[in-house]
Amino acid sequence: MRPLTEQEVKTLFEKLAKYIGRNITHLIDRQDDPHCFRVHRERVYYVSEAIMRRATGVNPHLMSLGICFGKFSKTGIFRLHVTALDILAQYAKYKVWVKPNGEMPFMYGNHILKAHLGRITEDTPEHQGVVVYSMTDIPLGFGTTARSTQDAKKLEPTGVIVFHQADVGEYLRNEDTLV
Repeated sequence: MRPLTEQEVKTLFEKLAKYIGRNITHLIDRQDDPHCFRVHRERVYYVSEAIMRRATGVNPHLMSLGICFGKFSKTGIFRLHVTALDILAQYAKYKVWVKPNGEMPFMYGNHILKAHLGRITEDTPEHQGVVVYSMTDIPLGFGTTARSTQDAKKLEPTGVIVFHQADVGEYLRNEDTLV
């Protein structure tokens, strides 16, 4: 388990800023228990510094430690995993709520259509990272907006509002690749 390089930190923070904006500072500068990001087998983990220090003795045999935020590809691209959803939901800048009839299609990996849209945060720009919630405020996943809030109001019911990126259904569909 090693610290991130400068390029990896830049790539990770650019991706996180797409979803949580300036709230990235809340991840690092925690008053209760300092946390840090570490890389282990191309995966980025968000872990308490105290736990990380205790785990240094078992490092070669370590499967995972902390919350897996995502994975770096061989080309250096960072892809967020659904395991980071709890943190993203806590600090999300823009949110989308899905009607009950749109929850299952989203959790099967489909995009969110305007017919399934319950609410959206005002002034959400196009191509912005959003966290997707059910109407009962349960985080279901995250994606990227296909349209801004103003454009979404003019869209027909079959138009795509949010491009799917990850959902809680992945825990079942891709359980062997998440860890």
